[in-house]
Amino acid sequence: MPDHRAIDLTNDRPVYVIGAGPGGLAVAAALRERGVRAVVLEKSDTVGASWRGHYDRLHLHTTRRLSGLPGLPMPRRFGRWVSRDDVVRYLEKYAEFHELELVTGVEVSRIEPEGPDWVLHASGGRRLTGRAVVVATGFNHTPRVPDWPGRDTYTGELLHASAYRSPSPYTGKDVLVVGVGNTGAEIAADLAEAGASRVRLAVRTAPHIVRRSTAGWPAQRTGILVRRLPVRLVDAAGRLLARIAVPDLSEHGLPRPEAGLYTRVRQGAIPVQDVGLIDAVRSGTVEPVAAVESFDDGKVVLADGSRISPDAVIAATGYHRALEPLLGHLGVLDDRGRPSVHGGRTPREARGLYFTGFTNPISGMLREMALDARKIAKALSK
Repeated sequence: MPDHRAIDLTNDRPVYVIGAGPGGLAVAAALRERGVRAVVLEKSDTVGASWRGHYDRLHLHTTRRLSGLPGLPMPRRFGRWVSRDDVVRYLEKYAEFHELELVTGVEVSRIEPEGPDWVLHASGGRRLTGRAVVVATGFNHTPRVPDWPGRDTYTGELLHASAYRSPSPYTGKDVLVVGVGNTGAEIAADLAEAGASRVRLAVRTAPHIVRRSTAGWPAQRTGILVRRLPVRLVDAAGRLLARIAVPDLSEHGLPRPEAGLYTRVRQGAIPVQDVGLIDAVRSGTVEPVAAVESFDDGKVVLADGSRISPDAVIAATGYHRALEPLLGHLGVLDDRGRPSVHGGRTPREARGLYFTGFTNPISGMLREMALDARKIAKALSK
């Protein structure tokens, strides 16, 4: 991939796109297609930095055909469920194919309006002026590890899931995975399959579990179809489908959730797509346990009062969007630090500011980024 660091950042008022992940690259390509100059600023030295850091086993939970970005489908040779490495290859090819203006090694620390323009304060003392800004720094930006009481007393290995790569360092070890989202569920299954001596999965709220594909029909397509339907209707359909397709794991410590599937989605909890968790729980190689409450004298204290002594704790506890230093002063974030708008909409109090990649819909994040990109490009080409 060519080195784009030498691109001249003259103040000719381009649209600046912050972040060279799939969301940022998609917006830049859609703008270029409409004749709008876009410059992508990336703090790392390459595209797709967060994807490069994901664990080895990871594949997209969305189909290849529904995960391509504007102007370049994913190659058929990648298969139906695209691997992490092939996603990285695709993003590299995408930037090259669309001849995107990409500037690496530049971190934007603050943005602010100045008249009709936007000023970006960036590393190296740069002060860049653009007609608009698209923030695409990512849903998974800064790892979040809860400040559990007594955490510093734990003598085993404690790491965030973002630092997990493969199960090989944990062969023969007792491991506690905290958090039963898609990442925690897959890491737990990965560890169990690769020979960890014991794998426990700390669960605070029982998740909805869905099959990634049923009789060839991907869960993603169902997610696309039901997005506009009433919540109560989707909840009812989800309960029926779960009884048909997903075994009841209550006797294994993982009961069916009380709240409906779409109710939980609207609250920000995406269903867990099964890539091994169901079989691992049924066979006992992954043991669901109560949520982590604290650490004490080198042990992990769970919500039910039990105390365990794993060799390692892997916290699949999510991420912070970390947008406050960049634009918290603009009044465009909600009480959870997320943008109040996304896609083709721009905040009333910050015209010319756009966001993509900060939602995690059941219809697929890459698909929504592609849709957002076209909406943003349309809005900015008027």
